[in-house]
This record gives sequence, C-alpha cells and structure tokens, in this order.
Amino acid sequence: MANNHIICVVGPTASGKTALAVELAKAFDGEVVSFDSMQIYRRMDIGTAKPTKEEMQGIPHHMIDIIEPDEAFSVGRYVELADPIVRDILARGKRVILAGGTGLYVDALIRGGEFAPIPSTGCRERLEARAADQGIEALMAELAAIDPEALQRSQGNPRRIIRALEVFQETGETITAHDLRTRSVPPKYDPLWIGLDFESRQELYDRIDLRVELMVKNGLLEEIREILGEGIPESATAMQAIGYKEFVNAMAGRDTLENAIAQVQQASRRYAKRQLTWFRKNPNIHWICRKPGQSGDEIFEAARQTVLQFDN
Repeated sequence: MANNHIICVVGPTASGKTALAVELAKAFDGEVVSFDSMQIYRRMDIGTAKPTKEEMQGIPHHMIDIIEPDEAFSVGRYVELADPIVRDILARGKRVILAGGTGLYVDALIRGGEFAPIPSTGCRERLEARAADQGIEALMAELAAIDPEALQRSQGNPRRIIRALEVFQETGETITAHDLRTRSVPPKYDPLWIGLDFESRQELYDRIDLRVELMVKNGLLEEIREILGEGIPESATAMQAIGYKEFVNAMAGRDTLENAIAQVQQASRRYAKRQLTWFRKNPNIHWICRKPGQSGDEIFEAARQTVLQFDN
C-alpha cells in the first residue's frame, strides 16, 4: 500500500457513511477523519448526526468537536487542521478513512496545495462595511471589472463577492487565477472513492424524514436550548445550519414545531440532492447503490472488495 493511499466514503446525508467508515476501519486497521462541516462544532451533536461512542465502536475519529459554535471556519482552516492528522495516521502505518458529505472539504484536502490567505488586516471588515453602506451592488460592480468569472460563480452571494475582493486586494491576484494555478498541482493523496446512494430515491428521502423525527425525539430542542443558553446568538453561522435555524424559530414562537419538522425534512432532502450533484461530477467514485431490502453487511462487503482491488 502506497503511503498516500486513502479511502474516501462519500454520499448524501443519511446514506450510512458513518457505519461503513467504521466497518472499513475495523477491517483495514484504520482511523476515521470526518469532513463534515457541521460536526466540527462542539455540543452540536444531535442535529448534526454526530456519531456516538457506541457507533464509533472504539475506532478513533478525528475532526469532530474541534471548535465552538460561534467560531468562524473555512475550507482552508479545515485542510490546515486535517492534513497533519492524515499524515500522522499514514506515518503510523494505519489506513485513513475519510468520511462525510462536505465535498468542498474533501476535495481540497485531497488536492492539497496553497490556499488563498484569510488576512487579519481588517480588509474584510472594510469590505463588509462598504457593502452595508453602499449596498452589495457596488462591490459586485468592482468585482466585475477585476474578476468577472468570480462574480459569475458567486451567484450574488455577498460572502463570496467580499471574499473574492479580499483576495485580490491582499495578494494582487484574482481568486480565479489563484484557483487555476493551485489546481494544476498534482493531488497530494491517491484516493479510493466509495460513494453511497440508493436505487430508490424515495428510500433515501424516507430515511432522511425518519432521521429528523428521531432527532427531535432524542432531544434536539433541548440541545438547541442549551447552546442558546450559553450565550451563542441565533445569528451565529453554526445556528443557521439545517436542523437548527428552523427549530430556533419554532422555539421562539415564530413557527410551529410541526412546520419546523417539515421544513427541516424538506431542506435536508434538497441538501441531499445538492450533495449527490457535487459527488456525481467526480468520475472516479465507485458507487454502491443500496437495493431495497439490502443489508448493511452486503454494502460493507461490496466496499471491502473495492478496497482489496484498489490495494492490488
């Protein structure tokens, strides 16, 4: 086994990635590294479907519970923290199993390379102040003259527009040019991609709906109440996640619990579709589509055989 070979278990929410990653780690003497953009937050356990100790089955899990809910985070920060962990696992002769659903994070980790800086010079704050004072349209016009491709990719998202201008003002290089230059570098790791999906899309949606109902039953509202009681504001980025913002509204009397549950289920189904769209663009993924009635053991065996072929 080459020392940069790793396994990546990807797929939509509620597809069984955690369980498969644990079984693969047990079978191939590995450790799990999460690439979930919400499981990084401490005390946000139920709403992020964070694996329990029982589900981990003694397998070390990394990149979970690493920051507070009111802390800022980025893909660059993820790679900065996760890459040394991956290298350490490989150096100890163990297998790395990356598991999660945030495609941006895992793609960046596999690719490696240089990230555009996130400066502490006040540049972002000045741009945010301009957006508040002049409107985001003024910044969009400025970005159109500097980096029209970045403006198009931003789809009007203020955070992306500000980020693109920030990179240019700090480095003199457009974010489009930076991305093209760094992506020409060969990938840092040699991944085996295993994707989980369902032959019946309705089966996936039913699993998502049931998961949301179980989250509420298992204490999600109490979890949210405790986080807010610690002084974490409703406006915190982590609290804007699917499964949190909807229930915050219900708890504040701005919506009913029944409607909040339905909204979370719908938003989660849409998120699953976006995840599948992202991962389907990767032609190297070996997809395992669960048939109706197919057991987890059969899914694991299919994945195990794929790993054995990869090693040979």
